[in-house]
Amino acid sequence: MIDFTVVDLSRLQFAATAMYHFIFVPLTLGLSLLMAIMESVYVMTGRDIWRRMTMFWGVLFGINFAMGVATGIVMEFQFGMNWSYYSHYVGDIFGAPLAIEGLMAFFLEATFIGLFFFGWARLSRVAHLTVTWLMALGANFSALWILIANGWMQNPVGAVFNPDTMRMEVTDFMAVLFNPVAQAKFVHTVSAGYVTGAMFIIAISSIYLLRGKHVELAKRSVTVAASFGLAAALSVVVLGDESGYVATEQQKMKIAAMEAMWETEPAPAGFNLFAIPGDGKNSYEVHIPYVLGLITTRSLTTELPGIHDLVDMAEKRIENGIKAFVELDHIRTNPNDAEAREAFKANWHDLGYGLLLKRYRDDIQNATPEEIRKAAEDTIPSVGTLFWSFRVMVALGFYFIAFFAIAFVLASRHRINEHTNHALLKIAVFSLPLPWIAIEAGWIVAEYGRQPWAIEGVLPTFYAASNLTMTDLVISLGFFLTVYTTLLCIMIWLMVRTVKAGPKEPVRPDVDMAQDATILNMQNNG
Repeated sequence: MIDFTVVDLSRLQFAATAMYHFIFVPLTLGLSLLMAIMESVYVMTGRDIWRRMTMFWGVLFGINFAMGVATGIVMEFQFGMNWSYYSHYVGDIFGAPLAIEGLMAFFLEATFIGLFFFGWARLSRVAHLTVTWLMALGANFSALWILIANGWMQNPVGAVFNPDTMRMEVTDFMAVLFNPVAQAKFVHTVSAGYVTGAMFIIAISSIYLLRGKHVELAKRSVTVAASFGLAAALSVVVLGDESGYVATEQQKMKIAAMEAMWETEPAPAGFNLFAIPGDGKNSYEVHIPYVLGLITTRSLTTELPGIHDLVDMAEKRIENGIKAFVELDHIRTNPNDAEAREAFKANWHDLGYGLLLKRYRDDIQNATPEEIRKAAEDTIPSVGTLFWSFRVMVALGFYFIAFFAIAFVLASRHRINEHTNHALLKIAVFSLPLPWIAIEAGWIVAEYGRQPWAIEGVLPTFYAASNLTMTDLVISLGFFLTVYTTLLCIMIWLMVRTVKAGPKEPVRPDVDMAQDATILNMQNNG
């Protein structure tokens, strides 16, 4: 029988390392694009302050990127260490995007990061600008391939189960690439990274303005980040709505749990603005009619099923999954049994639901109605966790729109400086951690909301874990948490030290500009 303590520890270890890793990813995405914008202004205007801005934020970007690489590589190894059956079961599909991410996106990004830092005096302005944009493109490519892999876990398209190899295999790689869930997750995730980068720049620049240091660089940085952040914050909300719409098609239980909607309502369903989710019902709720149905289905007539009805549907799929499991056993006994293959082909999509019974007994073909009902109820994720995580994410999303809109209006009117709007600058400083809180809440919704599935409807999480001992996992979990916490502390220390040192200021602006013109002439003549 399955040791669920081992499964829970494996889940905790992967969740901890993934959440640590994603502290670094969004800042990489946001800063890379903002740096490219700043350097573009430098190339177009020739004003040296934009070069110094790019170089200063580039140092902070480099620190963050190095830590992201260190944490990300270890996380990928865990698929083989902690989730070996998962790797066997879906490695044919899941491995391809990860390999492409490592070979193309990561090396593309890493190569151009080296050229970015060491090419200032060796490349022309246009060549170095091209490097910076390619570096930003590489960062986004890296996110794309990871999210294609993750999107397939949410919506496993373009693959079938092969009864001869006992694993999922690709039938349509283009369907995997253009999976609507993956595309929606990609644009939503990178937009959240852009918000993070913009908030980071505004917060650090606000510290400088409050202290009256590096004023010219800080004011220009705020102007760029405010306009970029406003566009990104609006995109996050719009694209988040698209993610919800796609999830309504593919992950109805997740949507119902996010909204604590236990019973199916007449279309269009109402929205729970506030609720206290309980066991099978809400003890208190503030309900707004029609809103949820209009947002998630974009229709007045499409019904959105509640949790209880979805459990009933899962029960029927488990019964079909038992049939698929029985026919699969016949195929393994007699590979030439054409009748068994046809019966399996008709029911294999529900095989994963049948595997949910492995939680209760090994011979699932003999499962009792009570065990089938328990397995169906296991498809309900933690309603309270999803309900509140989603609302934290949404509330912060609308806060970012309001914050960046105010900052954009004031910056465009040149009313943000060391002498005015200290209240907004202080708010910016205290808002620095908020994008990370919103992002981590979003990942809780995405990943915790998929439970009990490692692959939605295909492979239960408990069935995907490696056969490790609790001692192995306690030791490795303690080691990873220690190392990752140390890396996070090092990153914060390096960031604080870099911010305190500030950007390199010219001794005399006229001398600095003359030197810059000389360098430009040498580059053009060389």
